[in-house]
Amino acid sequence: MANIILRDLDESLKQSLRERAARHGRSMSAELREIVREALNQPAQEPNAEFKRLAAISRAMSAGRKHTPAEVLVRQSRDKDAK
Repeated sequence: MANIILRDLDESLKQSLRERAARHGRSMSAELREIVREALNQPAQEPNAEFKRLAAISRAMSAGRKHTPAEVLVRQSRDKDAK
């Protein structure tokens, strides 16, 4: 089994780890091993999954509605600012 040294851990994180380990009846080292195990056993998520989910909701909400092309909106804004 390999040993890993964790340096420069904020005191608040160390305290939180100590409290979490105590709640679970484990040492701080055992708690860290469990945290790493859980993190690495989670299925990898697609980086843009949340964006794609929200984009799909937005598209569904605007389905069937008339859309104004972006270039028209930009031109209107520039014309308005020019006045």
